Amino acid sequence: MDFKKSPLAPKSFPRMDPIPGVRLATANTGLRYKGRPDVLLVELEEGSVAAGVFTTSKTASGPVVWDRAALKQGEGRARGLVVNAGNANAFTGRLGEAAVRNTVAKASQALGCSAEEVFVSSTGTIGVPLDETKITGLLSKMRLKATDSGWAEAARAIMTTDTYPKGSTRTAEIDGVAVRINGIAKGSGMIAPDMATLLAYVFTDAAISPKALHKLLAEGTERSFNCITVDSDTSTSDTLMLFATGMAEHKPVRKASSHRLKDFKDKLNEVLLDLAHQVVRDGEGATKFVTVHVTGAENDRAAKRIGLSIANSPLVKTAIAGQDANWGRIVMAVGKAGEAADRDHMTVAMGGVVIAEKGQPAEGYDEAPVAAHMKGQEILIEVDVAVGRGKATVWTCDLTHAYIDINADYRT
Repeated sequence: MDFKKSPLAPKSFPRMDPIPGVRLATANTGLRYKGRPDVLLVELEEGSVAAGVFTTSKTASGPVVWDRAALKQGEGRARGLVVNAGNANAFTGRLGEAAVRNTVAKASQALGCSAEEVFVSSTGTIGVPLDETKITGLLSKMRLKATDSGWAEAARAIMTTDTYPKGSTRTAEIDGVAVRINGIAKGSGMIAPDMATLLAYVFTDAAISPKALHKLLAEGTERSFNCITVDSDTSTSDTLMLFATGMAEHKPVRKASSHRLKDFKDKLNEVLLDLAHQVVRDGEGATKFVTVHVTGAENDRAAKRIGLSIANSPLVKTAIAGQDANWGRIVMAVGKAGEAADRDHMTVAMGGVVIAEKGQPAEGYDEAPVAAHMKGQEILIEVDVAVGRGKATVWTCDLTHAYIDINADYRT
């Protein structure tokens, strides 16, 4: 299935320089797609470490189960990553578990490392057994052709309904030493991460302990990937991993709270947020990128829950698609969130224009500037629920008929 490139897509894939200790290779397995790469192998220098956050779905895929266990058993050591597109290897029972074990065994053999140092991910159709031989038969050749470039091709290899490859890069400093951060992601539908189908991998040459790496990733995820939604559906396969090769020439950092990591943490969070936003901008059928900012809640958690209630509302999202400033739907979504809100002191604004306040339409409200705002590609919704100091920002997209077209025909 071919998809028209999202109108919200970046103009181009960013230039991403090599990360010392990271080598990439892609190939076509024929599992589902033709004429494009659909499997990615990443080889990591000996001594590399990893951290990961994964879906909270109770029907998590076999690869997710493996990765969680491998991180624990291997104490964060990492030498390789294998990702395939076209088949999620989820809800495939013992066959799926065997496919994971066989893939890991072949990858560890090709890379010359232990099994728990290899991580795997799969994305695509749920409930279809994965013929892993189409992947494992390629790994040795892929390893031989792996290079330190080709980030765009790596991002393309993990796509399913995505309309463009997603990448982000930054340079940070630790102890005055420049360190590189490169990230790639896939995601377009089934997006409501609770750690969308969403996979993301970030690589750096920084020397950071696995424990510190995990804390940095978990904190950054909460403010980025866990604040986006396309359709309110949490995938069985959501995976976000951060790999550090330790090849940068600075002394290792053991604690995430170290002041030495301030710039690195800022730049890492920028990469995570950039990738998360790109996922929303590629939402299936999306034509508008929507920011929902909630203030005045009992606490930040309540504000986020209200924001996601608005962002996930089909009525709100279809109104945005239709360029209709229907603020009544926003009020509805606030009310159904189940969090405290003062109906008679609440404020609703769109595009910076106050629409409703004190429980009624704002005095002298003119819909013309709001209507003009709704015609654009960047939509801003602001709500103050007037009960406290909690605040949160979440991001979503509109809901168009194209979403139905894509998902109605996904398997055929």
